Amino acid sequence: MAERTFGSGTLALVEGDITTVAADAIGNAANAALAGGGGVDGAIHRAGGPAIVAELRARHPYGTPTGTAVATSAGELPARWVIHAVGPRWQGGGHGEPELLASAYRSVLTLAAELGARTVTLPAISMGIYGYPAAGGARVAVETVAEALRAGAPIERVTFVLRGPEIVNAFEAALAAQP
Repeated sequence: MAERTFGSGTLALVEGDITTVAADAIGNAANAALAGGGGVDGAIHRAGGPAIVAELRARHPYGTPTGTAVATSAGELPARWVIHAVGPRWQGGGHGEPELLASAYRSVLTLAAELGARTVTLPAISMGIYGYPAAGGARVAVETVAEALRAGAPIERVTFVLRGPEIVNAFEAALAAQP
């Protein structure tokens, strides 16, 4: 669909199923309990198999707070790791949602770099059942990733794997708006 270079990394947008796109690390839109769920989280757990949730329960039995992320192996997914990020529930925008969403994306990129990942796929965190408006969420997501790549994050390619015309259009507009 679209891609741009920021620093020495590429930010790309594709429409598809994140569980089928090969990358070193797959970002997951997780809940704070890290218990699996619906949407992207459920799809990742179904495709990756029971090893992912077993590792989450063993290593992170109390979950992780909103705006943070934890990593596990990727089970049967076409990746080495899954990085489970907890985005905010939309509450009207006055409860730190943009900062928490940016923090969730930064946490994924930081963990990916620490693990040695060169390629990362990301979903539209919080823009499904958590109700974050697509335009605002896409703007935060693209700005956060572009900023990290400009700052020298050692990641060669970050690919947002998106579903649905509203989300795709919002991410395309956010990418086009980047200087």
